[in-house]
This record gives sequence, structure tokens and C-alpha cells, in this order.
Amino acid sequence: MKKRGAIRKKSEMVPNRQAILRLLKQQGPSDSETLAAQLGISAMGVRQHLYALRTKGLVTYQEEPRPIGRPAKMWCLTPAAEPHFPDAHAALTVNLLNAIEQTFGAEGVRRLVTRCTKQQIVDYRSRIPVRSPLEARLEALVSIRNEEGYMAEVQRQRDGSFLLIENHCPISAAAKVCPKLCDAEMEVFLAILGEGVTIERVEHMVAVARRCVYRVWTSKP
Repeated sequence: MKKRGAIRKKSEMVPNRQAILRLLKQQGPSDSETLAAQLGISAMGVRQHLYALRTKGLVTYQEEPRPIGRPAKMWCLTPAAEPHFPDAHAALTVNLLNAIEQTFGAEGVRRLVTRCTKQQIVDYRSRIPVRSPLEARLEALVSIRNEEGYMAEVQRQRDGSFLLIENHCPISAAAKVCPKLCDAEMEVFLAILGEGVTIERVEHMVAVARRCVYRVWTSKP
């Protein structure tokens, strides 16, 4: 029989704290007031959660000067927070890639990535309407990427282009040992967004950015 007041398992995370981690992952450094407004709880409550997360080494902060009053604490994630987000079996993937390279060489890895890329293109095309406007195609792509754990979003820019933003990479560990995976990602995007679309990667997690960002626009006259 379970005893009353049973101690919370270490693996469990208080919902508001998990929500704070997710917001910091999605939008980068934020102050407690901004987080409080987004979560619908008091700034004091958010600060209590933040300091608890800081004690666990999951978040840290830097002070940002403000025109009036004290500097604001801008909170952000530490590398120790990564296990709280999907990793697509990172260790297993890395080990498999290493084993394939040792067994079949670099060419074997290339062939594997090429095969997986072709299959991914087929899967994505079955869910993304080719003849729809670019924004609709991007929204469909974002939906798929979120199912896969990328915490993706799309933002329209004033010049008519779009930013495809991925705030998390569930295969980042594998991408660091196999850059071909990042090249394959670009190939998938180009294939499923259709002809006349140009894509430029402007931020890259592998290059120590906080997120991956792609600028997308229609290049067809």
C-alpha cells in the first residue's frame, strides 16, 4: 500500500518547472516577469521555480541593465538541461553510426544517410500539399517536425520571406559525429518545399548556436 505523502521520484519534474524549461528552450533568455505572464502565475512563483532549477544546475542567468531600476536577470538553460528534451535515442544512434563506419567505412555511412533521406522525403511529401502556398507548406512541415521533437515554428518576415526555426534538435548528438545528417536535413527541406524555393541556414546548433534557423523564400519570378 502506498503511504500518504510519498516522496516525488527524482525523475519527475514539477509541471511549472518543465514548462519554464520548455519556454527557455523555445525563446532563449527571458526574465521572470515575461515567463510569469506566459505561464499565468506570479513572478514570485516563477522566481522560486527558477532558483530551484538553478540549484539543480539546469538554468543560470546574466544580468541585463535596464534604463530604470535594477538590472534584470535574464534566465537561460545550461547544457545540463538537455536530457529534459527529446534526444531520439542519442547514444544508440551515435553507436550505430560509429559501428557502420567501422564496418563499411565512410561510404557505408553516406549510403545509409542517403537511403534514410530518400525515405524521409517520401514520408514528408505524403503529408505536405505541394501545390499549396509556401506558408501552408511550411506550417505542415512544422507540424511534422514538432511530432519528431524539434520544437519548430515558422515566422513571416517583412520582406515576404519566412524563418523556419527549430529550437531543439533530437539528433544533435548524432549530427555532431555525422555532419552528413545536417546536409540531409537541408536536402529534405529543399525537396519537399518544391521548386522555386531558396533555403539558407542562418543559425546552426552544431556551430554552437542556441537553435537552428533557416531563411526560406520564393526565388521563382
